[in-house]
Amino acid sequence: MLKVFEEIGRYFILMGKVFSRPEKMAIYRRRIVYEMEAIGIDSIGLTAIISIFIGAVITLQMCINLESPFIPESLIGYATRETMILEFSSTVVALILSGKVGSAIASEIGTMRITEQIDALEIMGVNSASYLILPKIVAAVCFFPLLTILSIGVGIVGGYLISMATGIMIPANYVEGLFLDFRPYSITYSLIKSAVFAYIITSVSAFFGYYAKGNSLEVGKASTRAVVVGSVVIMIFNLILTQILLI
Repeated sequence: MLKVFEEIGRYFILMGKVFSRPEKMAIYRRRIVYEMEAIGIDSIGLTAIISIFIGAVITLQMCINLESPFIPESLIGYATRETMILEFSSTVVALILSGKVGSAIASEIGTMRITEQIDALEIMGVNSASYLILPKIVAAVCFFPLLTILSIGVGIVGGYLISMATGIMIPANYVEGLFLDFRPYSITYSLIKSAVFAYIITSVSAFFGYYAKGNSLEVGKASTRAVVVGSVVIMIFNLILTQILLI
């Protein structure tokens, strides 16, 4: 238990260094643009592929399990939309990207630590924590909500395509359900969650990479710990944010 509190304390000390005043904003702007491409744009394909299949599966499951003359088909479109917006496109996509983005960040920074590149930055008077980690956090927090919007749209399209391709329900009824009792605040809720999860993924992964020690094997272990801990923290904050924002 003391080890856990020690790690939490080191995390907050590191975040204090990360959010200290940057020396040269021009350098940070270039790094943020680079990280947006590495973290965000490179994740578009994975997000889209997973979302379209999940949207299709949700629609199929709803059609199979809610098959009843007393339940209107439009509710299937409504349920697919709400599932994508409220939970899948923010939380589940974040868990998936925690494996892709989180492990990459932990490995990158961990490799720089064991090859003494971070020590070289410190010797040159550069705030290595801020220089390496802050652009990743800013890029992820800015780009992950866009991935969430993409996931919502693609997932809904996936549901429509499967209804049209299989004939399991009337596509017009699916579209009707998409507009049933729509609440714009649900989108806001999803975007807030995705921004918080983006911060968790990048900061936790960077923490484990920054304090990696030993050889390349330890970098691999740090990467694994980053994904596991990041996923657990995401689920904890998913519960907290749902309590705060929806109840």
